[in-house]
Amino acid sequence: MAGYEVPRKFLTTVVGSYPKIPPAMELIKKRRSGELSEEEFRKLIKGPISEAVKDQIEAGIDIISDGEQSREDMVVYFAERVQGYRPGDWVRIFDNVYFRKPIIIGELKWTREMIVEDWIYATSISMGRPVKGIITGPYTMMEWSFDLKYGDRRELIIELAKIIRREIDELVARGARYIQVDEPALSTRPWREEAELLKEALDVIFKGLDAKRIVHICYGRLEKIIPYILDYPVDQFDLELKNSNFRLLPYLKEYGYDKELGYGVVDVHSLQIETVEEIKGYIDMLMKMDFIGPEKVYVDPDCGLKRLPRSVAKAKMRNLAEAAKLAREEW
Repeated sequence: MAGYEVPRKFLTTVVGSYPKIPPAMELIKKRRSGELSEEEFRKLIKGPISEAVKDQIEAGIDIISDGEQSREDMVVYFAERVQGYRPGDWVRIFDNVYFRKPIIIGELKWTREMIVEDWIYATSISMGRPVKGIITGPYTMMEWSFDLKYGDRRELIIELAKIIRREIDELVARGARYIQVDEPALSTRPWREEAELLKEALDVIFKGLDAKRIVHICYGRLEKIIPYILDYPVDQFDLELKNSNFRLLPYLKEYGYDKELGYGVVDVHSLQIETVEEIKGYIDMLMKMDFIGPEKVYVDPDCGLKRLPRSVAKAKMRNLAEAAKLAREEW
């Protein structure tokens, strides 16, 4: 990327979402109620996007995101823009967190760009840093929707994969070189047949793609399906590790993990800010296991930062970046 030299090892990145910058949520509500047109919303949301990008740059992150400031929710956002969905009722996810589970009532179709404009804007102000194109994956869209149309999981996930591929093609055509598909739902159903179903969908999404192919998976019992996902057509798995006390690392070593690793080293569910020394220790621990080289390690948070206070999120990123810098000098 012109103007910014990406390090050759221990690159720092984010999973995607960032705390909502005022007035992002108010703008989202006004767009939904019809008080703002889509064109007006896109113009006004640039303010929060620019703040999220600035925080990442100031923290020292190498590969950034737009902060997902336009997105109320990782599923609802896309369901609102894919033909064949209608809004659903509120459903509890965990604790006091709810979302409006969308309903599939007709044939699903891509009708317009969904994340391209935000990616273009973030790229224009990134000071040369690459910006990930991040989209919710077909398995998670399927699992977190009510299906009243298809009645066949394979047919549905393949249709969703085709829509996602169309959006990704639009991103890549405009220069995106890092494409991330988010699949948090996979680890909630850690069975071989589910892993194989997603593999078939990822073949549709990533076949022949001229960009870095990344899948993000977090929480759950991922160790149960590691043998069935290692041959996915991806360049990198981005994994939550800190929250689960790095439980997955011995399994990755045992099964001969040979892809890039998005290495989650800060807990996005904790207000405690991990110190530089702590994070550097987590990097050292990975290196001493001797199954992956530093050029394949991307240091990042466990998951999106959106549920944290902005000051905490930025402090976690800053310490993460500083620890990666120290690790580059040693490894």
